[in-house]
Amino acid sequence: MKDFAGKTAFITGGASGIGLGMARAFADAGMNVALADIESGPLAKAKADIEGPGVDCLTFNLDVSDRGAVKQAAAETVAAFGKVHLLCNNAGVGGVNRPLDEADDSDWDWVVGVNLMGAINGLQAFLPLLKTHGEGGHIINTSSVSGLRVFEGRGQGIYATTKYALVGMSEALEQDLKPHGIGVSVLCPGFVKTALPDAARNRPDRFGGPAAIERSADSSLSAGAAAGMEPDDFGKMILAAIEKDEFYILTDSRERELIQARADRLMAAIDRAQERNF
Repeated sequence: MKDFAGKTAFITGGASGIGLGMARAFADAGMNVALADIESGPLAKAKADIEGPGVDCLTFNLDVSDRGAVKQAAAETVAAFGKVHLLCNNAGVGGVNRPLDEADDSDWDWVVGVNLMGAINGLQAFLPLLKTHGEGGHIINTSSVSGLRVFEGRGQGIYATTKYALVGMSEALEQDLKPHGIGVSVLCPGFVKTALPDAARNRPDRFGGPAAIERSADSSLSAGAAAGMEPDDFGKMILAAIEKDEFYILTDSRERELIQARADRLMAAIDRAQERNF
């Protein structure tokens, strides 16, 4: 996808962080933007920020774990703009940050419901629309560097489960959509200036309700988010990656050693299998 002017992007988690950075970059490229977010206040502010001459912005106060609501938002977006060419499954929550042996059912239901099922709901709602117009397009699935390695001691087991799943889903989706001229990218960012670590403030009642996650300001997650990459820089980088049809989009080379260590561990297992003559 190289021509953006006059086309439409739908972005979940679009009122702040990476989602808002993408929205600004796409709007600057002349796209109309539909933003979905669970927070209505930031959503209204984002709309006012993005709308301008030749650029319209539609907003949805949306819980992406609600499949029916996502499908309704897709229908309203097409009704407003005619077509959707760019889908960004970006909404995500950071989880509760405790070991898997201490997690309860609501922890799993919430994080899987938003991070993984939210992206699946986006595909189910928008894929038929992207295929129908026959003009190609692109899908961005926001995973994380935690979809490529697990950082010891952070208690991110549920989060990593969903982010690893998004990488695998995206790898399959790339193959499936190639005949339709629809590109796919999986975004695996490091730290970005975002409120993701405190996402439990918006946890729906059916998943246990809002909660404050106790975390000191100098914790690795809080400190990393505070010093992370600016969302607008993310947006510009992602726009360029779409133009180049890049599949894996990483943002931080400092993760090389951890990712390499995981790859080395896999290769060692393959070597052992070969030695067993299976």
